[in-house]
Amino acid sequence: MNGILIINKPKGITSRDVVNKISKILNIKKVGHNGTLDPLAEGVLVICLGKYTKLNELLTSKEKEYIAEVTLGIKTDTLDITGNAIEKRKETLDIEKLKKIINSFPKTYMQEVPKYSAVKVNGKKLYEYAREGIKIKLPKKEVSIKSLELLDYSENKFTLRAIVSKGTYIRSLIRDILNEMNIIGTMSSLTRTKQGNFYIENSYQIEDIENGNFQILKIKDVLDLPIIIAGDELKSKIINGVKLKENYPDKVLFIDKEGKELAIYKKDNGVMIVEVMLI
Repeated sequence: MNGILIINKPKGITSRDVVNKISKILNIKKVGHNGTLDPLAEGVLVICLGKYTKLNELLTSKEKEYIAEVTLGIKTDTLDITGNAIEKRKETLDIEKLKKIINSFPKTYMQEVPKYSAVKVNGKKLYEYAREGIKIKLPKKEVSIKSLELLDYSENKFTLRAIVSKGTYIRSLIRDILNEMNIIGTMSSLTRTKQGNFYIENSYQIEDIENGNFQILKIKDVLDLPIIIAGDELKSKIINGVKLKENYPDKVLFIDKEGKELAIYKKDNGVMIVEVMLI
């Protein structure tokens, strides 16, 4: 079984838990996910099945959309509500100040990653250092906040919609907003509503997979690639990963006469080479 499933990950489980559940339900060993969601988070999780696990790099989206709730008055070590409280105090939301900061925030900047994250420093994951109580200088990475919108607010909470580049930590974005406001708070919920061309409205619950109520997507459904039917001679070359002359589009999906997907080829230094083999 080869294809893509769009799952609406529930709160309280890891992305790996979802992969394991799908693997068991569909009785398939080769299952992977694209774009980790923390246990607190819910929403769009792209699951690749079989040979489609090779497509992860092609499916990695440059943009993702989230809706996040922020609760004021508590600061945690993980930057979200699941962590240990390291500071508590009474805070009241200055809505005009928040709106001004939100309006100024869509930008590209160097974002400090959370200490409870899987980013590696000297071959070791940051959360491993954190759990061992080892202090380490947190790395920064360039991220782009494409859009930031205030959806709702009350005296001690507010909700944002954010469209961000790959690699952006919403927990860190919230921390940076709160720091500019000189108040404390933490992320109390997070939903990924969109990843690339995958929307939460078109996702499935795990129960749908258990009940057989789902559709598996194929390459033509998710990647805008020219499709070329390969005859027997060309098919043989493709199966063997032979380089082809540069007389095709920059990137192309080859299928055989029966419609079976063979490989995705791309241009490289004047020839076409295999990017993803699908057989």
